[in-house]
Amino acid sequence: MTQGQSQGQTQGPGPRKTAGAFDIRNVIGALLVVYGVVLLIVYAVGANDAMGDNTDNLAGGLTFLVVGLVFLAWAQLRPIVVEPPKEGEAPKGGLH
Repeated sequence: MTQGQSQGQTQGPGPRKTAGAFDIRNVIGALLVVYGVVLLIVYAVGANDAMGDNTDNLAGGLTFLVVGLVFLAWAQLRPIVVEPPKEGEAPKGGLH
């Protein structure tokens, strides 16, 4: 052990904790992907033929799908890092 280093300390940063499923981008991305898939299924089945042009479902479904995948990729590429509280410091946020 080097001078000034106690047994409980490690060199360098520890493992990073990310927001994961609690990141709002994951929730929004998943919902948009689900809605996009539903609209593409409706377009493929042709459920709205009696109401007129069905290409709105195709355009909307593809748009939702692409935007949802962008949100999910964004959350994976740039995760939100949650800083652990320092010793002797109360956790920030939430109810105590």
